[in-house]
Amino acid sequence: MTTPLVAIPADIRLLDNTEWHAAQTQYINAAVKVSKVIPLIVPALKSGHDLDAVLDRVDGVLVSGSASNVHPWLYGKAATEADGPFDPARDATSLPLIRKALERGIPLLAICRGIQELNVALGGTLASEIQEQPGVWDHRKPPVESRDEMFAIRQPVHVREGSCIAQHLGLAGEIQVNSLHRQAIAETAPRLQVEATAADGTIEAVSVIDAKGFAVGVQWHPEYWAETDSPSRALFEAFGTAVRDYAASR
Repeated sequence: MTTPLVAIPADIRLLDNTEWHAAQTQYINAAVKVSKVIPLIVPALKSGHDLDAVLDRVDGVLVSGSASNVHPWLYGKAATEADGPFDPARDATSLPLIRKALERGIPLLAICRGIQELNVALGGTLASEIQEQPGVWDHRKPPVESRDEMFAIRQPVHVREGSCIAQHLGLAGEIQVNSLHRQAIAETAPRLQVEATAADGTIEAVSVIDAKGFAVGVQWHPEYWAETDSPSRALFEAFGTAVRDYAASR
């Protein structure tokens, strides 16, 4: 069997005074080296996308994290400057791609911004600046230069016994992760099941209840240490296995 293809929706980035369609290397590397798939970066377009044509050709979807946030109008909230930065082209690409992938039973792994897009795509809402809420930790990136230090594994989350995430990780209970965010799930979409939480109640992982196959989202960053951290590696290996199974069934 040829190596399966996995779609990764692009971000819009400004470089050399022009816009680029981009995906972070840490997600690409985890997909290639651990999931053993070939990533295809899907351009972020505000309109004119034939996402069915994309999904006809791929065997999985990986929705990555990003510096941008899902626009609040997509979940019925008024936007403020503090809610940004925004990437409307990414929103217009990722949300329908998620819904269509789920309809087809194409394996889906959503990370950081991705879990938030998954929640919004299925009818949930988000909370901004969660560190300002009483009793909620500061989950934001620490102010350090080193990315290894920035993405260090240092936060405990509780993985629910019998959950999809527990099955994919091969363990339940408390694990250590690298969760870096200032937005989080507020109202959970009706089709999502909470799989893991931080001690402050922040939702850190979900699965799609009626999914035809692998369909999970995590708020932390398993891609960064996927080659060396056991739970991170297990999640990307499980995604790769689901992708290959889907490709073999086509």
